Amino acid sequence: MTHEEKRLFLIRSLLAEKPDFRATEVPNDTQKQKALLRSLMNIRMPSPLSDEYIQIESEYLKEETAAKGITRLTDLTPVESGVYLWQGDITTLECDVIVNAANSQMLGCFVPLHNCIDNPMLN
Repeated sequence: MTHEEKRLFLIRSLLAEKPDFRATEVPNDTQKQKALLRSLMNIRMPSPLSDEYIQIESEYLKEETAAKGITRLTDLTPVESGVYLWQGDITTLECDVIVNAANSQMLGCFVPLHNCIDNPMLN
């Protein structure tokens, strides 16, 4: 399955979950597809996913990460011993954990395409 085929699979799977979304047309443009996928991921409430979906999503997101690059600690310069100041796309950070600036439900942002700290742009 190509990268584009994975993206389309993910979009169609998420659209199929909601009867109101089933008639939504998938755009032909790559950036518009990415925006639609991001929107659908943002508004989806937590619930079980198929093993196939999880595998394809994992592969797709790994490919997206590889295309964006990875920011490693060794790439950064400390402002003082053990303290680093960095600004950028947190999805590129090689780290074990990111503390989420979550809402009161502890679920993060559900506003499609909102550029907040826990809803980074998929480029």
